[in-house]
Amino acid sequence: MANIKQSMDELMTIDGALCAALVDSGSGMILGQVGSGVDLEVAAAGNTEVVRAKNKTMRALGLNDVIEDILITLGRQYHIIRPLQKHEGLFVYLVLDKSKSNLALARRKTQDVEQNLAV
Repeated sequence: MANIKQSMDELMTIDGALCAALVDSGSGMILGQVGSGVDLEVAAAGNTEVVRAKNKTMRALGLNDVIEDILITLGRQYHIIRPLQKHEGLFVYLVLDKSKSNLALARRKTQDVEQNLAV
């Protein structure tokens, strides 16, 4: 099992990783962060709203399912939001340089980091 700092550092080993954070989706507060290139305080608050909106929409649709991850594709970046199954109310936020990353491998590595995270 890895602590928050170790988990954030592990995310930064992903090819093209720019920054990452562990966020409390109840408050939008960052519990751990690493890297640069994005204002993680603003991103954490904004992506908290994304997670809340998606959960609300799923409830309205009567979908009995869970979010594995939310992918936002920009011109030069991928943004991965991964709500934690083992730690409800938390999500991992990862920003990747699109030209230097492999999205499938990044999603897999993010899942592995989630499985080993001890909060």
